[in-house]
Amino acid sequence: FGYGKYSDPLKFFTLCYIACLGSKVKDTFHGQLPFLFKVLSVNTALSIQAHPNRELAARLHAQFPEHYPDNNHKPEMAIALTRFEGLCGFRPMDEILGFLKNVPEFRALVGNEAAEELQSADGDPCRTSLALKKCFTRMMNCEKKLFVDQLNMLVKRISEEDAAGKDTSGSNGELLLRLHSQYPGDIGCFSIYFLNRIMLQPGEAMFLGANEPHAYLSGGQSLHNLIKITHLIAFIFVHTVILYYLQIPTSARQYTVSALDSASILLVIDGEAVATSAAALSDITLTRGSVLFISANESVSLQVTSSSGMTMFRACCLL
Repeated sequence: FGYGKYSDPLKFFTLCYIACLGSKVKDTFHGQLPFLFKVLSVNTALSIQAHPNRELAARLHAQFPEHYPDNNHKPEMAIALTRFEGLCGFRPMDEILGFLKNVPEFRALVGNEAAEELQSADGDPCRTSLALKKCFTRMMNCEKKLFVDQLNMLVKRISEEDAAGKDTSGSNGELLLRLHSQYPGDIGCFSIYFLNRIMLQPGEAMFLGANEPHAYLSGGQSLHNLIKITHLIAFIFVHTVILYYLQIPTSARQYTVSALDSASILLVIDGEAVATSAAALSDITLTRGSVLFISANESVSLQVTSSSGMTMFRACCLL
């Protein structure tokens, strides 16, 4: 409890005091904490990524260890702390086909052959999957001059239409111009025609499975606006990684964070308290943004000092 008092990284601490993980977690995951718990501040769009599945992750780690430092796949869960915008997964086929029809600059990158192949797949799952892969690959691998020219043409067209008061939603105009202003000349600007645009309100979440393309676009004005939990171990265990949403009412002055047979990480979202534990050398003051590592089978007592109660998230692995 109280990672802040240690100068060594958390991984080193768990290696030295492996019992802190909990008996089942320690044995099941070979002495590793089976998740990463992150807070992201998304002021501008982050790059598109997709995490490999377990088999591909192991193969990539063996072939390119400098780029893939471990052999685990990493499904994610993202939870909004403020209003959040992101891209996740491929759009329904009718939406992609609509953009291929209405955005000629986008179609120029995909090519008529691939676009027609997707259209003629006619709902067949296997054919649609292969055609979609072909379309996306064609776009991402097109020559730089082609996509830069087409992007400039698209930006010019949408800007002129917007200035004339025309509706540009058919070309996803507002988002396209925003991304281009952040990353001019980037092929990723065209990804908005393939991927779902997701809007999350505070407390809402989205799950990002293996091989799921995704990108975080923007958050609210808060310094930190997204919690991301990345699962590090085999998918069979993903359902055991739990995120608790702890809300202490305004009337409560005392609260106990219960002991679990799992190491856990506690993040304070709102409120203030003084934390005590048998495992801690001294009391710890908690405020917004405070993070605690709680060893397995240890409880934490909170003396709530804020008049508005507290809101916290706790990540753990229950087997």
